[in-house]
Amino acid sequence: MTTNEPPSAWSGRFSEPVSDLVKRYTASVFFDQRMWRQDIRGSLAHARMLARQNIISGADLAAIEHGMAAISEEIEAGRFNWNLDDEDVHLNIEKRLTVLVGDSGKRLHTGRSRNDQVATDIRLWLRDTMDGIDQLLQKLQAALLDLAETHAETPMPGFTHLQVAQPVTFGHHLLAYVEMLGRDRSRFADCRRRANRLPLGAAALAGTTFPIDREFVARELGFDGVCENSLDAVSDRDFAIEFCAAASLVMTHVSRFSEELILWMSPRVGFIDLADRFCTGSSIMPQKKNPDVPELARGKTGRVFGHLMGLLTLMKGQPLAYNKDNQEDKEPLFDTADTLVDTLRIFADLVPGICVKADAMSAALRQGYATATDLADYLVKKGLPFRDAHEAVARAVRRCEAKACDLPDLALAELREFSPLIDDDVFSVLTVTGSLGARNHVGGTAPAQVRAAIARARKRL
Repeated sequence: MTTNEPPSAWSGRFSEPVSDLVKRYTASVFFDQRMWRQDIRGSLAHARMLARQNIISGADLAAIEHGMAAISEEIEAGRFNWNLDDEDVHLNIEKRLTVLVGDSGKRLHTGRSRNDQVATDIRLWLRDTMDGIDQLLQKLQAALLDLAETHAETPMPGFTHLQVAQPVTFGHHLLAYVEMLGRDRSRFADCRRRANRLPLGAAALAGTTFPIDREFVARELGFDGVCENSLDAVSDRDFAIEFCAAASLVMTHVSRFSEELILWMSPRVGFIDLADRFCTGSSIMPQKKNPDVPELARGKTGRVFGHLMGLLTLMKGQPLAYNKDNQEDKEPLFDTADTLVDTLRIFADLVPGICVKADAMSAALRQGYATATDLADYLVKKGLPFRDAHEAVARAVRRCEAKACDLPDLALAELREFSPLIDDDVFSVLTVTGSLGARNHVGGTAPAQVRAAIARARKRL
């Protein structure tokens, strides 16, 4: 006698039901249900393969396809009853399918296990997620390029050790983050390629006795190929760890940018202002405008780092093959993806609203002897060895410190005290414009090179 109300997937083995506490402790349905589209997509491909191999009938396949369409409609409409007793997204969908189509639904699990099923679902979900992240990274790059183009000639101090070092343009500074995000995109592309292998067909750990066609399922689902070893296919989560590592690097780059936005917005620096919609005030100090979004991004970076360390720790002690520990991979993976996606979305909106205070940037260049290296280079071009030039300019800087002035403020006669090679052509070298224009090579901060770099970056996008 058959029934459309299936028992638990393993109830025949046990003499007593699982306790309610254990159900809550072991269930994953309330967080893994987000993979329902991937679960249905994978099940339909598996069912088509089973029918193609004459493992199930054409009538069974038609019933499964009809039932899955109905389940998709129920989930989309919010009418699907996610049940804790059924533990996870896979059993919830399979149980509902069996209620709808009877024994055909029970035949769907032929030749597979939840072990290879969940590994397939995660890879499908992660692949979809990485495709969306790549689009967001491109959008943020485009926003940075637009702002960089506007400020290709806007001078600002370049810093090392947070001390004024040499003049750069604000556009050149922003292009550094465009480069970082480009490498981030490349890392995700590599991760996607390695993740894009089909585990389905590995079954519990050893494969299956049924004459399945794994390559057919791989083609149906858009995988580049199949996982070659059944033990590895069901048990490893290095693709999830790699994703979290790539996400951690993106967040590192966003956090560095956030730190600069916070510093630049401080009244003590005053290089930029952020649009009001990205800031909040104080409950007690009415004058405050706080850069909450960059501060939170800086904080959420630690959250993503924690998920990476959690997954590494999760996997480091597991023997082959699948262990229940692996259920703990999903929440950190999902939260990493959610955090990254939200951060990229908001920063792509934040960047166009950055108001640059060019006068403050220019004023800061007069505070740190930013053209000192240019004076040293000038002397080298006149024939002085670099170490001697370095020493001469260092003494000139000390004179400026004593007089509370900048290098261009020294008279020619005074400059010649430090080297007789200095002539009146030195003053064009000591200007910010001259300093920027002199670095006219690929990767340099000359405005012409900044515009050329922007054009190359747009072409890559």
